[in-house]
Amino acid sequence: MRIAVTGATGRVGYWIAQGLLENGHDVVAVGRQPAAIAGVGHLAQDLDGPPPDLSGFDALVHAAFSHVPGKYRGGEGDDPDGFRHRNLDGTLRLFDAAQNLDRIVFLSSRAVYGAYPAGTELGEDLPPLPDTLYGMVKHEAEIALSQMSGPATISLRATGVYGAAPPGQQHKWQGLFNEFSSGQTIAPHIATEVHATDLANAVQLVLTASREKCGAGVFNVSDFALDRRDLLQTYAAVTGASGELPPCGDASLVSGMTTERLRTLGWCPGGQGTFPARLSKMISAQHQLGQNSPR
Repeated sequence: MRIAVTGATGRVGYWIAQGLLENGHDVVAVGRQPAAIAGVGHLAQDLDGPPPDLSGFDALVHAAFSHVPGKYRGGEGDDPDGFRHRNLDGTLRLFDAAQNLDRIVFLSSRAVYGAYPAGTELGEDLPPLPDTLYGMVKHEAEIALSQMSGPATISLRATGVYGAAPPGQQHKWQGLFNEFSSGQTIAPHIATEVHATDLANAVQLVLTASREKCGAGVFNVSDFALDRRDLLQTYAAVTGASGELPPCGDASLVSGMTTERLRTLGWCPGGQGTFPARLSKMISAQHQLGQNSPR
């Protein structure tokens, strides 16, 4: 397939583009800058501007999102109108440009579930209750996508995504690791996570499964709940860093996401058993960039 991927320079889109390329697809990064991936083409486009010409493509994977660095919820900063214009209006223009393609995959978020009480099991059939502008924008984009005719349209509601950073960037936990290594007090926390390559595998599956098997609609993408204490304990074991571990988080406050719908397509994420090796690889990659020296 010839696939246009937005956001291919970001922490998540980079691995989606890389994964699709490794699966033999012709991948073109759509955005302001080319992706630092050999073999991936580039089509210039800005979310603020007119949509790209997507004629000749088979599918669009829309993973781009404009936000304050390091933030998704609250990513509007002090410009909610601009945030909405770039991320919703820009997305709708992209969808319109892709209306003649075979398939569109939109990277949505668990933030669309929003206001459900802590401990709720989050299934795709639950009505969205977004309680942040980020969640609202993602949900409105999902609605617009679901109303399209022609392409098979799929929204992937992803939980937190971890993995090695793209070239020249830091991974999502770099700041936390620096705080821990410098002796700062870390608050307890538990959050659900999925590895970037497992998310990329989910994209590959929904792009290539038959319409009869995959259908359209929403798929949750989540793997396991990670306690910040376990994360930092593993980090310390891998790097030799020392610091004060936070107390264990309260697991009853975690709202897990059901993923049976995606698993019926053959999706099999690595699980918590692969986490130490994946974290070690992630840290090693950051060390090679000279950005991860324990303090």
